[in-house]
Amino acid sequence: MRCRDVESLWDELRGECQASLKETVSTHLRACPSCQVMYEQYEGVAYCLSCLPPPEPSCDLAKKVIAHIAALKGKAYPPIVLSSVTTPLGRLYVGFKCRRIAYLSLDTGESPEEVVARAQRRLHRRVVSGDAPPWLLLALERFFNTWTVDDALVDISDLTPFEQAVLRAAARIPPGEVRSYGWVATQIGRPKAARAVGRVMARNPLPLLFPCHRVVDSSGDLHEYFYGRDLKARLLQMEGYRG
Repeated sequence: MRCRDVESLWDELRGECQASLKETVSTHLRACPSCQVMYEQYEGVAYCLSCLPPPEPSCDLAKKVIAHIAALKGKAYPPIVLSSVTTPLGRLYVGFKCRRIAYLSLDTGESPEEVVARAQRRLHRRVVSGDAPPWLLLALERFFNTWTVDDALVDISDLTPFEQAVLRAAARIPPGEVRSYGWVATQIGRPKAARAVGRVMARNPLPLLFPCHRVVDSSGDLHEYFYGRDLKARLLQMEGYRG
């Protein structure tokens, strides 16, 4: 009998096996010092395993796995923190996550609870109320001085790829200028999608910062705006538009 044969029979040796087989293995162990050392280590591991508590039922394990996944989801998808900020346009509700602005709306007289609910419906993410941090106030102050915003400070990752492309194209329109819905559609490689572009503008979660107010119809008419045509005209005028 070879050492390799002995190793393969150790488990059987601990359980019930033929007396002749057990005697053969024991004879080999008595005559092989290296196998004796390995067998002693094997027995030590086997003893330690026997001292472990019995495993919990699989149903409890499943609950723990589900709870673990839920905890990871909460870490991977932090809530939007919504703050109230006073600006040259009046009060704004600004939502941020991980030092990036993800939501913005003008105060239209809604209750804070209604604003939170609307933000949650638009972004499909939990929204909580909180104070505006200094970096956010500084970013808004800079925006109203330059009518531009650092791309690193805005987050539209919760939107579809098409929506993101439309808003990024709108962000390329210089302050004080306008472009048509068709122009935006062409910029993203979808020249026949002007209507779809209009729908994205109507649901823009970051108006001002992604300037849907700079997008007009093909005739130059201001067209519709979520906060009204008067405010759209006022914004363009504040930026220097003279059309």
